[in-house]
Amino acid sequence: MGAQFRETLETFENQFPDRDYTIEIVCPEFTSVCPMTGQPDFGVLTFTYTPARKCVELKSLKLYLQQFRNEGIYYENVTNRILDDFVAVIEPRRVQLVARYSPRGGISTNVTVEHQAAANQ
Repeated sequence: MGAQFRETLETFENQFPDRDYTIEIVCPEFTSVCPMTGQPDFGVLTFTYTPARKCVELKSLKLYLQQFRNEGIYYENVTNRILDDFVAVIEPRRVQLVARYSPRGGISTNVTVEHQAAANQ
């Protein structure tokens, strides 16, 4: 899993860069693979972000997330990796990613990660 995942993300110009507003994107069909068991992990990802100069193009986000379907990666790692890639490409003022994973073995897991841009951006 390298930089080629990140290269899938595309953007378009934010038409209101001086206004703080919130975009929420819900991705209800996220899938990756448990590196311990090889079993699929299913989750709902919710991105809540305030764009600066760029917004994420949704089809590219879908294609980006689909690349994780065969990746053996822990919940915590994949959630942080997705946030890092999103921030690197989109450069939002702030973003929160909540990953709610389906229960396995009677245990459900939610991972929340956040990023806040420096004040001078």
